[in-house]
Amino acid sequence: MNTSSDRIERQILLKAPRSRVWHALADAETFGDWFGVALKGKRFVAGQRTQGYITYPGYEHLLWDVLVERVEPERALSFRWHPYAVDPAVDYSREIATLVLFELEDVEGGTLLRLVESGFDNIPASRRLEAFRMNSGGWDQQMKNIEKHVASP
Repeated sequence: MNTSSDRIERQILLKAPRSRVWHALADAETFGDWFGVALKGKRFVAGQRTQGYITYPGYEHLLWDVLVERVEPERALSFRWHPYAVDPAVDYSREIATLVLFELEDVEGGTLLRLVESGFDNIPASRRLEAFRMNSGGWDQQMKNIEKHVASP
């Protein structure tokens, strides 16, 4: 784990073929299933927004909103979002969004998933630390979620 205040980095060895991990990431509906967002009927298309309501208890009123940047089949998926944008009274659209990048690599025993969320230094100081802390813990949980998802038949 790094100590940078600008980026969160995680990696996990998933005991599944790259094609299965890619489907879990790049198919928006499947992504929503393990990530906790209602994305039925949605797609991830580079240059387009994807939105859906969060399904995690206590956060169902929040709209998950990302701008998809890259979709490189079985290699990389990236999007921009506003981290920990949970206060409905705040207009986060004026903030610079962080970049979330998922990268896949074949390794012995399965697929290595690397995640980097960068750009926290651009978040307003008043909420930067909390956004970093909450997303850091959130990515720990999401790595477990995708691991469980790709392991199930």
